[in-house]
Amino acid sequence: MSEKVPPVSHAFRAIDVSLGGARMTMQVGGLGLPLVLLHSLLADRTSFDRVAGPLAATHQVIALNLPGFEGSDFVDGGLDAVADRVAAALAALHLRAQPILLGNGYGGFVALQMALRHPGLADRLVLADCGAAFSDAGRAAFRAMSATVAQGGLVAVADVAMRRLFAPDYQALHPELIAQRKERFLALDPRTFHNACHALATLDLRPQLVSLRLPVLVLVGEMDEATPAPMSHELAAALANARLVVLSGCAHVPQLQAPDEFLAAIGGFLGIDSSG
Repeated sequence: MSEKVPPVSHAFRAIDVSLGGARMTMQVGGLGLPLVLLHSLLADRTSFDRVAGPLAATHQVIALNLPGFEGSDFVDGGLDAVADRVAAALAALHLRAQPILLGNGYGGFVALQMALRHPGLADRLVLADCGAAFSDAGRAAFRAMSATVAQGGLVAVADVAMRRLFAPDYQALHPELIAQRKERFLALDPRTFHNACHALATLDLRPQLVSLRLPVLVLVGEMDEATPAPMSHELAAALANARLVVLSGCAHVPQLQAPDEFLAAIGGFLGIDSSG
């Protein structure tokens, strides 16, 4: 059953939403305006653990498990189907106000697609390390990873996935974190990986960007190999009401690699007073 989520506590609790027999799971905590966290394909909801607590001091944080991740049922189809499933889950929560959507990587593409397909759903967007379309080389990389997984399973691309999440120097300094992130990646439903690779290899939202008038903060790690910085520059330039911030030294998951810098970069946009 769907459940109304009252903003009653900073503590996070697990919520399940049922949508016509399909299940979506999430962690919800905090007070204030709703803030929805949408994770990367190569990571998962826990990639926001280092920032979710601080954000819950000022917002009602909804950290989703996207379809195919940790208890959220797989949805067949492209990014449209994923965006519609997430939009339906948010509607079922009966939030007190339009949420801010904060998406990282794949989650950023989902957030952008949601805003385009469901006008009026979101108050504003934070799009971290995504874009509107991949280059030919980027599209080929997704097709190659999907083909490799079809032959050898997710383990066959696990090292590549970690390289796309973190720069080599950072990996060398944080082996325990890399091992943890690899374990989380290997828990992904392979069908979700294949569908997402196909969706991202064919996606081109650029013609639709002119219709999006929401305030948007575009972030990108300067060392991101998964969604290189030029994609974010192109995205911000094409949007009517966007600002771009480049995070020095970061790769694809800045909220995990440099949480303090990430929070500082988004604080003003979220209306968080950092003067105290």
